[in-house]
Amino acid sequence: MTGGGASHPMGIRSVPLATYRLQFNRDFAFGDAERVVPYLARLGISHIYASPYLKARAGSTHGYDIIDHNALNPEIGDADAFAAFSDALARHGMGQVLDFVPNHMGVGHADNAWWLDVLEWGEESPYAEYFDIDWQPAKPTLHGKVLVPFLGDHYGRVLEAGELRLGFDAAAGTFSVWYHDHRFPITPRDYPRILRPVLSEYGRLSERDDETIIALQDLIVGFRDLSDWSPALHRLHTGRRAEAAELKQLLRVVAQAPGMAEVIDIALDKLNGRPGDGDSLQWMHELLDAQHYRLAYWRVAAEEINYRRFFQINQLAGIRVEVPEVFEATHRLILQLIRDGRVHGLRIDHVDGLFDPRQYLERLQAAARAARDHPSGAEDAAESGNGAANGSAHGTGNGNGNGGGIGAPFWIVVEKILAAHERLREEWAVAGTTGYDFLTRVHRLFVDPDGEAALQRSYERFVGRTVSFEEIAYESKRQVMDFELASELRVLANEFDRLTESSWATRDYTLVGMRQALREVVASFPVYRTYVDGTGAAAPDHRDVDWAVAHARRRSLRADKSVFDFLQALLSTNLAASPGPYNRREVRRLAMKFQQYTGPVAAKGVEDTAFYRFNRLISLNEVGGEPARFALTAASFHKATQEAARRWPNTMLATATHDTKRGEDARVRIDALSEIPLEWGRRVRRWATLNQRRKTIVNDAPAPSPDDEYLFYQTLVGVWPTEFHGPDDIDPIALADLRERVSAYMIKAVREAKTQSSWINPQQDYEDALLSLVGRCLDVSRANPFLADFREFHRPVALAGVVNSLAQAVIKLTAPGVPDVYQGCELWDLSLVDPDNRRAVDFDRREAMLNRLAADFAGGSGNLTPDVVASGLLDRWHDGVVKLFVVWRLLWLRGLYPDLFEGGSYQPLDVTGPRADHVCAFGRVDETASVITVVPRLPLRLQATGAQWPCGPEVWQDTAIGVGTDDAAGPWKCVFTGRTPDAYAEADGSARLAASEALACFPVAVLTRQRG
Repeated sequence: MTGGGASHPMGIRSVPLATYRLQFNRDFAFGDAERVVPYLARLGISHIYASPYLKARAGSTHGYDIIDHNALNPEIGDADAFAAFSDALARHGMGQVLDFVPNHMGVGHADNAWWLDVLEWGEESPYAEYFDIDWQPAKPTLHGKVLVPFLGDHYGRVLEAGELRLGFDAAAGTFSVWYHDHRFPITPRDYPRILRPVLSEYGRLSERDDETIIALQDLIVGFRDLSDWSPALHRLHTGRRAEAAELKQLLRVVAQAPGMAEVIDIALDKLNGRPGDGDSLQWMHELLDAQHYRLAYWRVAAEEINYRRFFQINQLAGIRVEVPEVFEATHRLILQLIRDGRVHGLRIDHVDGLFDPRQYLERLQAAARAARDHPSGAEDAAESGNGAANGSAHGTGNGNGNGGGIGAPFWIVVEKILAAHERLREEWAVAGTTGYDFLTRVHRLFVDPDGEAALQRSYERFVGRTVSFEEIAYESKRQVMDFELASELRVLANEFDRLTESSWATRDYTLVGMRQALREVVASFPVYRTYVDGTGAAAPDHRDVDWAVAHARRRSLRADKSVFDFLQALLSTNLAASPGPYNRREVRRLAMKFQQYTGPVAAKGVEDTAFYRFNRLISLNEVGGEPARFALTAASFHKATQEAARRWPNTMLATATHDTKRGEDARVRIDALSEIPLEWGRRVRRWATLNQRRKTIVNDAPAPSPDDEYLFYQTLVGVWPTEFHGPDDIDPIALADLRERVSAYMIKAVREAKTQSSWINPQQDYEDALLSLVGRCLDVSRANPFLADFREFHRPVALAGVVNSLAQAVIKLTAPGVPDVYQGCELWDLSLVDPDNRRAVDFDRREAMLNRLAADFAGGSGNLTPDVVASGLLDRWHDGVVKLFVVWRLLWLRGLYPDLFEGGSYQPLDVTGPRADHVCAFGRVDETASVITVVPRLPLRLQATGAQWPCGPEVWQDTAIGVGTDDAAGPWKCVFTGRTPDAYAEADGSARLAASEALACFPVAVLTRQRG
């Protein structure tokens, strides 16, 4: 990588202290990031956590549609801009973590060179094995072809409309068929079909040149001779591509002959045919039918596609990174950036999409360490990784490490959704996950377990039916397999069916029966996927396969259920455990291919369908969450955190990401509804009555449905702007902005739910009715009883949400692991699902706030004391500076005691007294210092004491926190207020701290004390 500037110094820690996620796109480029580096450094961030910035599709807002892993995205910046950005990080002692996408690439259009080569050359392409393509699918007409479902209508209609146009690239000497901005190359063996009419047209010229005619004739013969090829002779025909390249170069020269450009245009115009004239379009159809691809309507993909996609997105094709050559080709640039000291950690996107995650992570860990530790070595780090793929990298990523020393694990985290009973595989060479497990754990701490039954009753009463999340999830996964991911299931069933023909014991299992059985097993799967590999299945794999098969067997209506015995033996690889008729390698391959299917079904069926159908308490409907699992007690939180600290001390801790369903502060605000389930139930019934006249009759029923209306009210609770709680009337402009955001979210929600509308079949009448309700509910142009009642209800909920938000931030920034701040979330994050959570961030405003805050905390012009500063921020809670204050002070503390927060012990602290259930407290200890975290929980119930904030003796009474033995007695210092509450010694030799002292004037406390 060139571009100037010094490489990073060696002082950057190999394990980040805290990361800050930046979303790069054409509106936020390397130059913009460079400008915010000083602010983030002052905030206390150690590493930028960058969204993908390798070359993606033009206009990409997220960067996950990569088209070239070995180039920077030009819309974000060139090599010089990147170097300037990374040099700015280096000057501030900061590192960089990159979000890397190894599972898929953007295809279609005219920008992915590998994909276009596959379309041009089919199985002969050197990139044919890069993509996960089934070249011998069940449909005979697709043998040797890849289905390309990018047409906006049926192929025949598109063809007859004349939208498929043959064109010539004179600079490259190539022919392609174009459909809008999609390019479909013509294979060189078919160039004679085109050149003969060109020659004929040229022959009619009065000033034709004989040498040009001879050249055209030679090209026709040359291209014709390229057609002798078969897949069996793949490796023997590498020279054919070189010959084709020479012929294209000659065609470029011929095309420059006088008059030839016009001749080619005339000939192609005739070949393209006339719209609506079937006879004139026959030639085009025959040309396309001869290619290595088959053009199709985009809806066909759900049932007949023969390449693995990212979920159901046709224009994201899976790549086979398990192949060493593909690994090398896709990791060349990122390993160079590591070698140059410009990238210091990786976030691996969608690890469950990989064929063999463990093998990939071992290879990546070895290659990354080699690149970092030997920056000037001649050996290719990717090759080093390939050599270690089956070696000794197991578990190396989950240890401690700092300073970036040689031999320390390279910090890698994986995007992984874990079920409640599931544990991240400790043999993986990673530091942990991207934090969805922590997110679920921490916010459930603010859900009141006593509210579950009443909330369930209120919800079922409102929607008028009994609701079970487990059944909704099961049915949603079945629906996804029937419509969105049906083709992948068909491919699996075909391959499993072929294996059954290996033995007379299983040959009577039918293809239809196999598909039905697989569908039931996948719908019943309790985790995203298992991790069977070349060594077979581990104990957790057996557990989850047995569970899924047992439940599928019970649900199946088939008379002969012995097929489930076969599936259980295959998916656990027991079928290959002893000599028999089945090919062992094929058994393991099919078990591993099956694993790549269950994840997308779970993601689309649960996260993107069931989560929008089950609206009991929508804050629980979060990525990585299980809505059927309600609250978490402080004791359970401590137990789970202790286990995480033991297994994955350097995992990422997240409370908001680009994929979360709602902002971190909106989520914990909605959590507060669990504390007042009866009042909430009364309010939503009242609001429904007030808004009944605002509904529309659609298909003989009032619209929107009760479920969608219930979702709307909860959504409004979560995102209601803090500035709307002032004494003034609501600003109509601000309300219009809220209305637009909520309207867009509600349309997305109903389409994801797929009950009243959907992405593939939008129901305009229903969506109009929904938008009408939202618009009229959020209207202040006239008297609005609903809004008046909602505002009155919301204020105490908003205050409880503030306390929950501060407590959540404190836990994230002091618990074991690497906390991440999603861009902009140092202030209130009341966003909704993407694209709402990717809106531009006003960093200038945040920097000004931080500068003023730092000046005030240091004394300011009025000699302010820290406790006065902290208390004053509560009075202006609506502007979010109080959250910025908490984040800033704790990032400062992490910088003060980096080793304590990376490797110090985690100690749950015992809480006693009348408010014990409302406190979560723990300590972090090493040989240098002790840090105590004290936060409230379930604050809405504490408001019954009459206090606006959970501070002081009237709230906490005699509640006390055990802080250790009597040597912990004495003063502790609060990093927020500067106060020094005393822990007192008990007769039993323990020391306790009064909650009223720790939380005297600020609702959260982090107390420190030097040791020794």
